Amino acid sequence: MNLLSISEQKMWEPALDKNSSKQTITQITDWQLTQKYQSQEGRILLETNREKLPSFVESLKKPGYMKLQPFYQRRPCWDEKKKSRLIESFLINIPVPPIILYETSYNSYEVMDGQQRIIAIRDFYNNNLILTGLELWPELNGRTYKELPSSIQSGIDRRSISSIAIINESASDDETALFLKQQTFERLNSGGVDLTPQEVRNCLYQGEFNSLLMELSQHPIFVKAWELPHNDSEFQKNRNSLYQKMEDVELVLRFFALRHVDNFRKGLKEFLDLYMMKSLQFSVTDILELKAIFEKTIALADRIYGINLFKPFDSKSQSWSKRRYKAYYDAVMVGLSRHLDRADLLINCQEKVIASTKKLFDQEDSRLLTGEGKTKADIQKRIKLFDDMLSQVIAE
Repeated sequence: MNLLSISEQKMWEPALDKNSSKQTITQITDWQLTQKYQSQEGRILLETNREKLPSFVESLKKPGYMKLQPFYQRRPCWDEKKKSRLIESFLINIPVPPIILYETSYNSYEVMDGQQRIIAIRDFYNNNLILTGLELWPELNGRTYKELPSSIQSGIDRRSISSIAIINESASDDETALFLKQQTFERLNSGGVDLTPQEVRNCLYQGEFNSLLMELSQHPIFVKAWELPHNDSEFQKNRNSLYQKMEDVELVLRFFALRHVDNFRKGLKEFLDLYMMKSLQFSVTDILELKAIFEKTIALADRIYGINLFKPFDSKSQSWSKRRYKAYYDAVMVGLSRHLDRADLLINCQEKVIASTKKLFDQEDSRLLTGEGKTKADIQKRIKLFDDMLSQVIAE
């Protein structure tokens, strides 16, 4: 099954109950509670600031001052209209929520909440934002900052952005610092725009494995197969829903997690969450081995299926589908990963593999290959269908 010798084989072993030795609430006296509060344990130190917009933009240019996209932030996703509406809010003096920062070292910050607002303000003052979609000031649509009348420029320049910074001294060690970030992030987003499951994972489970998922989501074969943005074009990124919602990264995670489908529990989302949590124990060596498995598997898949990679076969029209399916991707990738030791044989038998793949879609259970069925049994059957087909080709 190409599992790692130590980490992946042990990752599903039951964990010890870390809460077993903790005091219960009834065991803590009022005096102890008072002492805890007075010692400021579990309390966050804050610093507030209010800065005029031009000064704020200048401060962003300082090296190391503000990291716009730390590990828990989503990819930039505001379009020109949303950015423009924020500028209109400043113009008509509608209150704008403060940005939330985390001080990583003295006068250096990570953005915990407000990334999109900061980018919009920066783009506006750098004349990279052409105003569009304004409702109260439609006369300004089509203009950049430098093209506005000087009186309107001056009016916007008088507006301020507020920030609240969590001070570094709030945490006594790195583990506590991560916990504070997680708690703050979760509570900030509990009433805001819903994050996608992978954006939440990207927030909560930092580490080498999460970085690997981001890296592999940019693999040339993967990018081409899923028609992902392959350059810095904001137009491309804003049009691609897989990229915007980090579903491309989730697809890479699905490959790694569903290789352990026998340990599947609850729903797919919960199982992916669990794998991410357990991935925090992976070593650098583990990460390199996992990377190699993915790269070998997707290269083999591409060598066999080419332009029809991850596209099901329509037995009625006798043609390959025009779209790719996540469920079929799961079956192809996990199935092939189980036979990497016979990769050369499968490549030599490419025509047989393709012919056998077409026959798969004549079977009654072929509906599972295009996503029908969400239970553990359905997912196991989906992967087994493809795995058994490969095994049969190898045995012939």
